[in-house]
Amino acid sequence: MKHESARGHVTGSAIYTDEQRVPERVLRLYPVQAKLAHARILGIDASAALAMPGVLHVLTARDVPGVNDTGPILHDEPLIPADEVSYHGQALAWVVAEDEEIARRAAARVRVELEPLPAILSIDAAIAAQRFHLPPSRIVHGDVDAALSAAPHRLSGEVRSGAQDHFYLETHSSWAYVDVDGLVQVTSSTQHPSETQATVAHVLGLPANRVVCRCLRMGGGFGGKETQANAFAALAALAATLTGRPAGIQLPRSLDMQLTGKRHPFLGRFEVGFDDDGRLLGLRADLVSDGGWSCDLSPPVLLRALVHIDNAYHYPAAEITGRIAKTHLPSNTAFRGFGGPQGMLIGEEILDRVARHLGLPPHLVRERNFYAEGQLTPYGQPVDDSEIRPVWDEVRRLAGFDMRWTERAAFNAASTDRKRGLAITPVKFGISFNKTEYNQAGALVHLYTDGSVQLNHGGTEMGQGLHTKMIVVAARSLGIDPARIRVMPTATDKVPNTSATAASSGADMNGQAVRAACETLKARLADVAAARLACAATDIEFADDQARFAGDPARAIGFVDLVRAAYAARVSLSATGYYRTPVIHWDPVALRGHPFYYFAYGAAVAEVEVDGRTGVHRLLRVDIVHDVGHSLAEAIDLGQIEGGFVQGLGWLSCEEVVHGQDGRLLTDAPSTYKIPTVKDVPEAFSVHLHERTKAPRAQVIGGSKAVGEPPLMLALAVREALRDAVAAFGQGGAVELASPATPEAIYRAIRQAQGRPLS
Repeated sequence: MKHESARGHVTGSAIYTDEQRVPERVLRLYPVQAKLAHARILGIDASAALAMPGVLHVLTARDVPGVNDTGPILHDEPLIPADEVSYHGQALAWVVAEDEEIARRAAARVRVELEPLPAILSIDAAIAAQRFHLPPSRIVHGDVDAALSAAPHRLSGEVRSGAQDHFYLETHSSWAYVDVDGLVQVTSSTQHPSETQATVAHVLGLPANRVVCRCLRMGGGFGGKETQANAFAALAALAATLTGRPAGIQLPRSLDMQLTGKRHPFLGRFEVGFDDDGRLLGLRADLVSDGGWSCDLSPPVLLRALVHIDNAYHYPAAEITGRIAKTHLPSNTAFRGFGGPQGMLIGEEILDRVARHLGLPPHLVRERNFYAEGQLTPYGQPVDDSEIRPVWDEVRRLAGFDMRWTERAAFNAASTDRKRGLAITPVKFGISFNKTEYNQAGALVHLYTDGSVQLNHGGTEMGQGLHTKMIVVAARSLGIDPARIRVMPTATDKVPNTSATAASSGADMNGQAVRAACETLKARLADVAAARLACAATDIEFADDQARFAGDPARAIGFVDLVRAAYAARVSLSATGYYRTPVIHWDPVALRGHPFYYFAYGAAVAEVEVDGRTGVHRLLRVDIVHDVGHSLAEAIDLGQIEGGFVQGLGWLSCEEVVHGQDGRLLTDAPSTYKIPTVKDVPEAFSVHLHERTKAPRAQVIGGSKAVGEPPLMLALAVREALRDAVAAFGQGGAVELASPATPEAIYRAIRQAQGRPLS
């Protein structure tokens, strides 16, 4: 089935938040930004701005009628700061004016008096100052001291990964108005309408039933709109409440990049013990993430990094500690993979260093350490229903890996200035929210007497194809043509108390809720059909727009006639559906349990060519095999795999977030922040959906498996291929390659491998 909005996306006719039919005379907001990274606010003088024609208000902290806080976990994130500047560019006030240009000019006339304070602008500085958001988190499995002491070999090292901007095509956007009944109506580009609703109510001092939040679609989210959309919706609602006029925000790209958080940078330090064959015996790792000025979602992001450092590899003993640095930078937040990529990058660094220390091929060391069926992760969950080895063997065969490994060695022996690198890496990614209570979903399905279907569910569409998959689920369940089904905008007055569309669980959870609602309707219709066809309700099957007697398909009633008959018989044609993920449990103190319903698996082979004189590389070929179970929509899953891989490629190779010494973001536009282009993607790109020999053991919707986040980590194969190419310039040993592996970073790594580090 094609993406339900494909034509709209391609033609430009798809409507996004700020393109909808907004109320007349909508006001616009623009921020007054701090010019220091850390300071005490001594005063704000908005008189000059308020004197300008077209300016209605300048929002400051004293205008908040409810609670001036939008923090999703800790109450540490004022909507508008009252006393202190926490990062360069922070919005200290918001001008409300007739249009954005007036608001922008007025913002420049607001005078802010600040007293500079010392600023912490890096993980290292935060460690030196012992400045962290929360106490350390620690996962302990087995006797690590004994394992390391007894190991024939031990290595220690560190690795860093950088930030990444979400760079969604649609920047943050919200508009709001107060209707004639006093309800605050909010339309927002948000991945979590229920949390946006709750935040707006919290800020305005209203009960949640006085706020309705809707989301038609987003032009991308990637985690950046999971929590950070809430503040912009609250500002729009606050302006609308104070002025009595509709108000909205659509951030220009530079403001979006300056005001919002990124993927968390990480510093990982480790000590690993292993035997002569490269088999892992013990690991002690210390991970520090840069949370930025407020906590946001940093605790669960850190936790997912801690529980993914193992990736597909078994550690008999492990101690993994994590801390969140508190810096004077924008508050970092959810990003596709949610800490998993950072943890897995550190894990792959460890495996490669073990291999090069022993002089063994990295792929051999990797496969020697794969989890066996039933072995426990460091946090106590058994790895069952594993597809690690089948996926690995499949991609290795399809890519012709063994032959190309030999060819790469021959090329490198004959070439001085250019070297090729080849790598294969696996992915094992846990599917479920870290927070157990988020693993629930609801749906509301209406049948109309003309046979059309209206489908409401709690997930949000951000281009990933969730609505399309929900149509597939409903059509299969009801046995009808998908053309009968219309998915409605996600709204908190239709499906309440929903979870964010995140954690790769949108189709899993909402699909089950949709199916539950459809099954309820189908049971009601089966009774009506049975009476018409003179058979038992249990003998009714739904297919091909009909309800029919299973023993004689000729005895059937059309779907439209059946719905009309049900209406005439006063049978309800509306039903809710609900789902809660089974099995999972988690001890947040001991950091042990069964946090994931199942694991998603994949593997990638990447080949690169590096120019030793410049550090510039070409990505020659990528082969991917990914396990999606039994796909609900193959074209969409293939697109998610390709897109996720390229986004991971950007994080690892070219997307570099840079702040100045004063904390100002220097990379706040496409001219200074490089996302992957058509010239960066593989010259040969092959993606295969894994051919499973058995259905997934987990009772997943339609036998499908999550595909949103796991493919991003497949791009780790590119980083490992780059390290393999860098190693070919040197004489062996560890390869120290910064992430992102920009040409400058690759050039420095080559010089380091050659024993000629830059001064």
